[in-house]
Amino acid sequence: MNADYLRLRERLAEVQDLGSAQALLEWDQRTMMPARGSAARAEALATVVKLGFERFASDEVGALLDALGPWAEALPYDSDEASLVRVTRREYDKARRVPVTLKAEIARTAAIAGDAWIEARKASDYAAFRPHLERIVALRREYAACLAARGTDPYDALLDDYEPGFTAAAAARMFEALKVGLVPLLGRIRERAGALDEGVLAGRFPADRQRAFCLDVMRAIGFDDDGFRLDVSAHPFETRMAAGDVRMTTRYDEGRLADALFGCIHELGHGLYESGVDPALARTPLDHGTSMGIHESQSRLWENVVGRGLPFWRFFYPRLQQAFPEPFAGLSLERFWRAINAVRPSLIRVEADEVTYNLHVLLRFELERALIGGDLAPADLPAEWNARMREYLGVEVPDDRRGVLQDIHWSQGDFGYFPTYTLGNVIASQLWERATAEVPGLEAAIEAGDFAPLRRWLHAAIHHHGAKFTGEELLARVTGRGADPAPYLAYLDAKFAAVYGG
Repeated sequence: MNADYLRLRERLAEVQDLGSAQALLEWDQRTMMPARGSAARAEALATVVKLGFERFASDEVGALLDALGPWAEALPYDSDEASLVRVTRREYDKARRVPVTLKAEIARTAAIAGDAWIEARKASDYAAFRPHLERIVALRREYAACLAARGTDPYDALLDDYEPGFTAAAAARMFEALKVGLVPLLGRIRERAGALDEGVLAGRFPADRQRAFCLDVMRAIGFDDDGFRLDVSAHPFETRMAAGDVRMTTRYDEGRLADALFGCIHELGHGLYESGVDPALARTPLDHGTSMGIHESQSRLWENVVGRGLPFWRFFYPRLQQAFPEPFAGLSLERFWRAINAVRPSLIRVEADEVTYNLHVLLRFELERALIGGDLAPADLPAEWNARMREYLGVEVPDDRRGVLQDIHWSQGDFGYFPTYTLGNVIASQLWERATAEVPGLEAAIEAGDFAPLRRWLHAAIHHHGAKFTGEELLARVTGRGADPAPYLAYLDAKFAAVYGG
């Protein structure tokens, strides 16, 4: 083995270890840390980020990459070695354009803002959070300016962190193509609004019993008690510390079972992806999911295509009736299934139905693009949020908690993330189309409670590659084409014709 390659892997392993330490500090802050620890944790995170960044963006790593370039180009494109050099080169070149002091300040600010967001959300007080958001927006503009080419949209630089090669223009085209299909579908559904009754899902669901049922479902799908963990946080998330250590969180509403249940299935989709990366890629920049569009395709596939599907509930509904006799003991499977798929414009993105969900994402995409571009000031964000919720979804926002403060992403500086949720929906349908074509009896297996065939297919097609290929490259390898809204729209048309009876 090339001596320079071994030295590069040694250095990258140290960088990944620091990243694992950062992930652990962030997970602890959002699940376990006492509230008064915020300021000290912000400094600790800034230090760890600074150390990792300096270690990665060093002259030594650059020299190793220079030396390894010709060697790697002579290797097969999809080999681990060529992929490691190629991906590291791309990340290194980006890192060298960003001052280490800026990276550390972003981490410090996000740590403080995250706790401020939690308190502001509880109090429904955007004014208390606004100074933090103003600072975050300023820092993300500065970061984008380091990376954006002259004359290009600065938002593209932020998108690239989550979906390499994806642009604001491409995202806008995706949303426009979806609107062409979703608007008439939503119109047909509204004509049959009385065809089902969501009220049949109402009941009292103690948090401890919700957790027990959610874990039963997750274990059947693939949750491994020796490698996964489920906790509570203000906003559900998944993070992987390292091989064999996947953390997920949810939140419980004792008047609603669906929120925690489908949230758990969603985060498990992320966890299965991260836990399925080839162990040979451990402690390298390839040791994680390749992009957030692909990542969200995994979570949305399990949550919606599988988890809200009738075959899934033919297996799990008797267990749900046993766990919660009231209100489900006397409720038919068909009425239950139709109720959990009801389409109703709502306030909260993570609780939105499949048809209106992308309107929530579109709103966020437009607002954060305007914030980064300087066309919208943080002071005007709530009013603009409320106006677009009224325009796009026809709902009135009663307070900031259920409006502009509902998501954690902006408090963490995650501008550019939101469009990948919709991209994930699109990709999920393309992957499901391929999986059902290549795995005989897939839906029958799910109906029997056997999720191994789908897990194995996803592992071979997506998971074990880690970040060796871009999301665009990986999707083309699996489906033969790029992101295409057509299968997603066809899936929604067929499903909701069945849900609403025509």
